[in-house]
Amino acid sequence: MKRTFFCVLFLLLFQFSQAQNKLSWQGYFSFNEIKDLSESPTTVFVASENALFSKNIATNVLKTTTTVDGLSGQTISAVYYSETFKKTIIGYENGLMILVNETDGSILKVVDIINKQLPTNLKKINHFMEYNGLVYVSCDFGIVQFNLNTSKFGDTYFIGDNGAEISVKQTALFNGFIYAATSSGIRRADSANANLIDYNQWAIVNSGNWFGVETLDTELVAVNDSGYIHRFNSNTFVGFSQLPQAAVDLRAKNHNLFVTTASTVYVYNNQMVLNRQITNTQVLDNTLSFNCATAVGDQLFIGTIEKGLFVSSLNNASTFENTTPAGPLRNNIFSLDATSNVLWAVYGDYDTSYNPYPLDSYGISKYNVSGWMNIPYSEVFDAKSITRITVNPFNEKQVFASSFYSGLLKIENDVTTLLYNEKNSGLESITTEGPNYIDVRINATAFDKTGNLWVTNSRVKDGLKVLKTNGQWGSYAMTSILDNAEAGSFSSIVVDRNNVKWMGTYRDGVVGFNETNNTFKKITFGTDAGNLPVADVRSIALDTKNQLWIGTIKGLRVLSNVGNFQTESQLKANPIIIMEDNLAQELMYEQFITSIVVDGANNKWIGTADSGVFMVSPNGQETKYHFTINNSPLPSNVVNDIKINSKTGEVFIATNKGMISFNGVATAANDNLNNAYVYPNPVRPNYTGTVKVAGLIDKANVKITDIEGNLVYEITSSGGTIEWDTTAFGKYKVASGVYMVFISAQDGGETKVKKIMIIR
Repeated sequence: MKRTFFCVLFLLLFQFSQAQNKLSWQGYFSFNEIKDLSESPTTVFVASENALFSKNIATNVLKTTTTVDGLSGQTISAVYYSETFKKTIIGYENGLMILVNETDGSILKVVDIINKQLPTNLKKINHFMEYNGLVYVSCDFGIVQFNLNTSKFGDTYFIGDNGAEISVKQTALFNGFIYAATSSGIRRADSANANLIDYNQWAIVNSGNWFGVETLDTELVAVNDSGYIHRFNSNTFVGFSQLPQAAVDLRAKNHNLFVTTASTVYVYNNQMVLNRQITNTQVLDNTLSFNCATAVGDQLFIGTIEKGLFVSSLNNASTFENTTPAGPLRNNIFSLDATSNVLWAVYGDYDTSYNPYPLDSYGISKYNVSGWMNIPYSEVFDAKSITRITVNPFNEKQVFASSFYSGLLKIENDVTTLLYNEKNSGLESITTEGPNYIDVRINATAFDKTGNLWVTNSRVKDGLKVLKTNGQWGSYAMTSILDNAEAGSFSSIVVDRNNVKWMGTYRDGVVGFNETNNTFKKITFGTDAGNLPVADVRSIALDTKNQLWIGTIKGLRVLSNVGNFQTESQLKANPIIIMEDNLAQELMYEQFITSIVVDGANNKWIGTADSGVFMVSPNGQETKYHFTINNSPLPSNVVNDIKINSKTGEVFIATNKGMISFNGVATAANDNLNNAYVYPNPVRPNYTGTVKVAGLIDKANVKITDIEGNLVYEITSSGGTIEWDTTAFGKYKVASGVYMVFISAQDGGETKVKKIMIIR
């Protein structure tokens, strides 16, 4: 019997061998904005806006670390790698420090600086300098000691006049003294002095505003705020070379000094002879902005603000290679669209009053199984402030991107082929700024069931447009329904199964339009006008029960049945009342809602302007998840958009600090059971998650039994996936063995049987 069991076990392990279910979260960060660099003899460590990556020059292996791994979503300002302790220290603008142990991958957050009783704007970390196991942390208020061995902070030095706070940009050790470049002079103190917390021990060497100070073998070099390089002559710093621009980085590595300005990297040898001078035009073009530079071995690395990290030979930097991990163009993604195979992202935006100025000049990003593909701004017909993107559900290779200034972009096979504007389409420029002012503000778009594209055109009388499948344009006047059409803006649009178009507006709530009888109706602020909490609607979504969920800047409302458009003269939306602490509460009360999306099980994912993401049950009575920066890898509580891959259930959350995804299990229902599957399979002893049965039709009956036919679980699906916690009806964990999964359609007309192995 035992031998037979192990034979079966082997066969099942072979048959169903799959990788264990990945963590619930995945990061999709941009690494293009480089903040700082550090290095070991073999590796360069790179801090981008709020993520970290490293490259081993011997193996060319790139490793990334993001909020999913434990970093903060706040903005990084400095990074340092200690070769002695094999630890990477990351400093943030808000004073947070994170310590990454490269040996075991553990991450420690250190909040001592954040918790200091100091003004928030003085806590930025500027630089790390290691000496004798201590790191001197330069901050905007002074210097803090950090012990790399104990991971604890030591003394704090307030070295300004009379012990005042002073911004320390960089420190260096030279001939037994610690030198500090500050906003009020270069100051120094004996490193052996046990009383460095006494500001009197810090003498002013040179007055003025200094950017940095660095030790280069037997030289001590400093740069002031105007880019004037100085050399120390044992008593004072003497001017050496005036750079044409202010310095943005100063560091000594491999007996060379690297002085970086926005457009040039200067490489001096240890005799302060200029060996190399690399300009941004040599690397790419004159639009590139340098931020830092260093060397590992004979390789030169230059960090830029816009394009990530470039590498070349230190001795012959004739050609440069971009060595940045793939990702979106920027972290501040404003809007998304997702299908079962592809994700699109755009970066243009507007403020809370729909003002797109200053105009953005960003491109468009696409992600699929092949990775990231970015369309640069130079290839989008100069379309500015691109705020929305929509994939044609009838042709995934055709995509439309809305510019809140330039019109509507058409993208085919990943190439922008046309820009619809006031000259070649039914789109119109705003009319309130005079006849010569061109500003075509297109935002939300949606396809109807026949393939027509409905377009919202803000601040014009005919604010609703349609691009028909035959290429012809139609326009619909909205002056009869909007209080002031030429001042109105649109946030979102959806088309229901009756072909009614529902639009979220800035000042007029939700507007519904029936094309068949040319009828408009409005749901707006006020008990008798639609019962919205405010007329400013930012997001709307249709669920599987024909309900319209309405997100405003002051809360949530639900229209119980969109079919009432045909019968009721005044539509009314209602709040969802929940019980909390035995008190009746309004769900999402006063929340600024930025996005609502419905998953395959009719759950609602709700993004907010400052409170993260909520996932609520189909009727809203249960909040299943509330993700914030404090309890999840969410890099920011400012959520711009949410979209879901209906096939996999992956929930993409775009914030102003980066995008992550949650690997949800609520997938759209399938048409049949041909693709039903179970994962993870086998379930191994160290797995603590749930088992998923996916590829289901809606309302499928799922029964799970042991090998002898004893029922341990039964459920009816809502959508395309169900979960099982591997217990017998929630009572106890089932034993090791083979379990049968019986799936049948509601009418019994279709069935499927699967097996799953559980190993305790």
